[in-house]
Amino acid sequence: MSAGVELCICILSLFAISNLFTMKICPSPYFALITLKQAVIFVIALLAIQPVKARQLPLYEMPTDTYTRWSSFENPGADKGKAGMENKGAKGHAFDNLKAGERKVLLDVKGAGTIGRIWMTTAGTPKMLRSLRLDIYWDDAKTPAVSAPLGDFFGLGIAKLTAFQNVMFSNPEGRSFNCFVPMPFKTAAKVVITNESDEYVKYLFYDIDFVSVKSQPENMLYFHAHWSSNALSKVGEDFEILPLVKGKGRFLGCSLGFIADTVKYGNSWWGEGEAKMYLDDDAKYPSLAGTGTEDFIGTGWGQGVFSNLYEGCTIADTKNHEWAFYRFHIPDPVYFYKNCRVTIQQLGGCSTEYMQDLVKKGADLIPVSTDTDSLFIQLLDSKNQYNINDASYPKGWTNFYRKDTYWATAYFYLDKPGNNLEGLVPQKERLR
Repeated sequence: MSAGVELCICILSLFAISNLFTMKICPSPYFALITLKQAVIFVIALLAIQPVKARQLPLYEMPTDTYTRWSSFENPGADKGKAGMENKGAKGHAFDNLKAGERKVLLDVKGAGTIGRIWMTTAGTPKMLRSLRLDIYWDDAKTPAVSAPLGDFFGLGIAKLTAFQNVMFSNPEGRSFNCFVPMPFKTAAKVVITNESDEYVKYLFYDIDFVSVKSQPENMLYFHAHWSSNALSKVGEDFEILPLVKGKGRFLGCSLGFIADTVKYGNSWWGEGEAKMYLDDDAKYPSLAGTGTEDFIGTGWGQGVFSNLYEGCTIADTKNHEWAFYRFHIPDPVYFYKNCRVTIQQLGGCSTEYMQDLVKKGADLIPVSTDTDSLFIQLLDSKNQYNINDASYPKGWTNFYRKDTYWATAYFYLDKPGNNLEGLVPQKERLR
C-alpha cells in the first residue's frame, strides 16, 4: 500500500470517528456529510501540495540521503553544526536590517533539494510591503523564477496586513508571512531580498526550511511567481494575471488585489469579470472560462471576507472599496504543454438607470449585456443598436466594461528554471 493511500486512510478514519462523536451531539446527517467532504478535500490538498520525496514515505519512515537544513541570520549558509553560533549561542543574530537600496542574500546553496517553508516578518506598511522585492533563482539561472513585491508574494493582494490561512500561504495574526509551496531545485537555490524604498528597515526576521537530496526526478517542475498590474490596460481590455508564459507546466493560481474607482463608477458593483485561461496556443478564445469574479473564488452574489483552503477573500472593505482575494488550483489542476496565459475581464454592473447616470457624469464604460425581467440581452451580439442615453434602453441589470485598479501575483510551475516574462516593474510603478 502506498504512503499516500495510508495517509488518506488515517485521516479519513480520524474524521469518521469525529463524525460519530458529532452525530451524538448533533444528529443531523448533513453535518457529518459536510465534515467528511471537508476531510476528503483536505487529504487531496495534502497529497497535491507535498514535495515528491515527502509523498513517498509516511511520517514514521526514514528516507535515505535526505537532510534537513534551515537558513536564517543565525545560520545564513544553512551549514551543518553552525547555527546560532553568535553571542555564545544566546540569540545573537535573530534579525538583521536593510538600508535603503540594500540587497541581502537569504539563501545560497548548491546541490539538489526542496524548499518546504519560508517564514518572514518585517515592517508592515503598504509602502514597504510593495517596496521590498523578493527574488528566487533556481540552478544558477541568470534571471529569477520568482520576482514580486514581498507582501504580494505572500498573498497580500493590496499590500495590507491581515490574518488568514490557506493551503499555500498564511499570516497567522496579521504580523508575519508563511509560504508552504514546495520549491524543488536540481543544482542550486538562491533567495534575495532588496529594499527598493528610501527608508531604513530596522527589523527583518526570516527562516527558509528545506531538505537537501541526492537528486530530483527528470520530470520535476520549478516554482515561479510573477507580479502584474493593470496600469497600462484600457476599458474593454482584460487584465493579464499571467502574461503568455512559454514552456510546459502547471498554473497553480493567483492572489489578487482590487481598488474600485468610485469617482468614475460610484457604488456600482465591480466583480462581473470572468477569469479566462488560454492554454497551448489558444488564440481568440480560451479553453477555460469562469462566470464572474466572485464565482472564480468559489462564492456568489457578492464578495465578503472568508478564508478557505483553495479560495478566499482576505479583505472586503466596502467603505474604502478595496478587496484582496485568491484562488488556487490544487484539486483542479491546470496543466499546459506549450504555453499559458491567464486573464480576468474588467467588468462591473448595476441597474440600467444607475449606469445611464454614470455615463451622463462622464464615466468611461462599455455596456455588454442587460438582464431584464424577461430577457437576457447580449448587447455586443444584438442586431438592435441601443442608444445608451435613450429612455427605451433595456431596463434591468446591465454589465459593462470598466477600469479600476488591479494587481495580481500568479504562481505556476514550469519545466525550466527561468521564464520568458518581463521583470518586475520599478518600485515607483508598484506604488501607483
